[in-house]
Amino acid sequence: MGVGATSAFAQETPADSGAQGESNDIVVTGSRRQTTLQDAPINISAVSAEMLARERIDDIRGLAAFTPGVTVVDSGPASTGNIILRGINSGDTSDTGSNTNNSIGVYLGEVPLYADFKLIDLERVEVLEGPQGTLYGLGTLAGAVRYLPSRPNTDRISVDLHARGYAESHSGDFSGSGDVTVNVPLVTDHIAFRSVVGYYHDNGFIDYNYILQKPGTSNPQPVRGTTLAATGFGTPADYAANFRAQRDLNYEHTFTTRNQLLLEYSPDLKAYLTYAHQETKTGGRQVNAAGILGTGRYEAPFRYAEPFDRKSDLFSAEIYANLFNVAQLISATAYTVQKNHNTEDNTDLLLDLNYGYEAFPAFSSYAINNQEYKQFNQELRLVSTHGGPISWVLGGFYNRLKTKTDRHEYTPGFAEFAGINRPDNLEYESSSHTELTEKAVYGEATLHVTKAWQITGGLRYYKYHVDTVGGQALPLIGVGVAPYPSTAILPGRFTPGHADSDGFVWKANTSYKVSDGLLVYGTYSTGYRVGGANRVVACTPEDLARAAAGGQVLCALPDELFYGPDKTRNAEIGLRGTLLDRRVQFTLAGFRTHWTGIQVPSTTIYGAIGITKNAGKAISQGVEFTGLVKVTPRLVVQATYAYTDAHLTSLAPALVVVQDPGPGYTSNLFDGEPGDRLPGSTKHSGSAQATYTYPLGGERTIEANWTATYTGDIYSRVGLRGFGTDIPGYITHRASVTFHAPKYEVSLFADNIFDKYAITSIGNDRSSLDRIRDAFGTVAGQGVVERFYTQSVLTPRRVGIELSYHY
Repeated sequence: MGVGATSAFAQETPADSGAQGESNDIVVTGSRRQTTLQDAPINISAVSAEMLARERIDDIRGLAAFTPGVTVVDSGPASTGNIILRGINSGDTSDTGSNTNNSIGVYLGEVPLYADFKLIDLERVEVLEGPQGTLYGLGTLAGAVRYLPSRPNTDRISVDLHARGYAESHSGDFSGSGDVTVNVPLVTDHIAFRSVVGYYHDNGFIDYNYILQKPGTSNPQPVRGTTLAATGFGTPADYAANFRAQRDLNYEHTFTTRNQLLLEYSPDLKAYLTYAHQETKTGGRQVNAAGILGTGRYEAPFRYAEPFDRKSDLFSAEIYANLFNVAQLISATAYTVQKNHNTEDNTDLLLDLNYGYEAFPAFSSYAINNQEYKQFNQELRLVSTHGGPISWVLGGFYNRLKTKTDRHEYTPGFAEFAGINRPDNLEYESSSHTELTEKAVYGEATLHVTKAWQITGGLRYYKYHVDTVGGQALPLIGVGVAPYPSTAILPGRFTPGHADSDGFVWKANTSYKVSDGLLVYGTYSTGYRVGGANRVVACTPEDLARAAAGGQVLCALPDELFYGPDKTRNAEIGLRGTLLDRRVQFTLAGFRTHWTGIQVPSTTIYGAIGITKNAGKAISQGVEFTGLVKVTPRLVVQATYAYTDAHLTSLAPALVVVQDPGPGYTSNLFDGEPGDRLPGSTKHSGSAQATYTYPLGGERTIEANWTATYTGDIYSRVGLRGFGTDIPGYITHRASVTFHAPKYEVSLFADNIFDKYAITSIGNDRSSLDRIRDAFGTVAGQGVVERFYTQSVLTPRRVGIELSYHY
């Protein structure tokens, strides 16, 4: 980075910043200053609008394959997908992914984003690896992801239309999507409006063939025996009497819109007002049951349909002001609301608690979950523009997140079977409220020692406070709730919790431009994630006595009530280069991250209530590479590769809790050992693509692209402790042929060309695989096969056509 003044609006990117395709000429602002990717002195990856379109990347799940060090499991439309940077993850893989993420910062422009808005009408996506707390409002443990939207402009009216239609293997019907982007100047040089609206209709491919006709009466497993070979779903008559089928239940119906209003008083003062909304609906999980009871690869075994509904709304105001050519002031104010509602088959969870529910021949259970997140944040930032050998960034951040969740579990017909006066069959309920308030001040200063050499130092002070209250009840046995018809949890079953902490994180960075085509940089940075209080009632002596007698108990032991912040220390060196008259471009980085006080998703010993706890230390180290070669003016080859070795470095006692490990085990607690690999991310991953462009004359071209991506194996649990699974790696291929004209494009494409079948994540653990429950030794209690173990599966082959029109 050279010495000199920076544009007054350095945080905004020119409209044609992505015009250089995937070369290192892409303009990025991840360092809070406008520079090319080649000159960025930090580890940053950028995916341009051209690549997003060429590879048909609609959301973060598709982005991971082209960003070294990023793992996002394809768990289907039921969740956003859990973003893991550089292996910094401790929780088990899941068949429903994640709808929140607090180990990284996700931004839409300058606004923290807590939803998976579709990647439409973006200039680019930037991924910053490593803690970024001295540059961004959000305190980050592992890194940040930035979606940079195209902005309204006052130059001209524009309309962009896009449609995609395709057939999907193992699906019963055609699928498609469409979106339109409109830019309208309202007042010349002062006001403009930009709006994008899109709809995604994917038909799905997972069949739920064993949904109960009448829960509480229908038999979930008509044939029972002492071995798997002797159990099953019975004859066609048995099936007709007990089950019904719903095909392609993992469909996706998503409506999304983002609307921006530009108010520009002068080139030195402007504001963007944004409203975004997205709603996604699906009917079930994208999973199978590993062949349990003879089910197939694209068949789920569940007794209930499992609809998911996610709604997200974002309101934001971004203000940019030039303060006397000394600094640029950026103010970002945002309010986000996310609501999630879903129903799930809860039968196997209750069976695993060993309370004898299998004695009821028609036993089944379902749960209804509601989650609501309300977030307000304000960030003020000053970025120097005065020029000279010193540049700086100074910011303040306020964040308030309110979370409300509730869960209700029902056991149709069981209350009548057991002689309990609970006609609604409400078996369990929980409710919780949490409010997190975080404040921070941060800043960086850069000394440009020479035109080639710069040194940067950064510091952040943070302080947070968490208030939480949660309660649980067992209505069937009269614990924590008044007799029927009441469903209100008694006040004594709610426990308030409080947690707070403060501290500093810091960063040191230097870079040296050896020549116009070679940049070397090094960074040492620290990061953190806030702690909190678990929303569970503390165990009393009476609770422990009841548990010892075999009764149902919902409570937390002393070490299950609170958890502290976890922290990272990240060191890395990197090299960016261009060779042979810019025909070869590459980035190579090596990193080593120490992680302490690891926050681990777990469950209470009594009642299997979800909690978070701290456990041990870990290290993540590896290498990341991106490269581009212009073989000829018409042929471009690109590649990415990442190696990540993330593992524990200390003993983590009772790290994994298995509710029912089965015969032969004296404890359901499993320790994590030094060297145990962390779950959820690949050790090796990479991609390779070749793009050939043939000119037709008159600004028309034919572009052919072939891309192969490799996803390495993933551990479902830390070190495979507690019956974890080593999920095999796989390679997929995609291709497209596109006709480009000045105002339109037509493309034929195929994704997962060879219809590769692959497992992407695991739900629960192998202890329940092939388990037959016969606790009572009676005909009524024998031969109940669990369906708790699930495998998320890769989206199969898609073949289709894509059309775009630009006005």
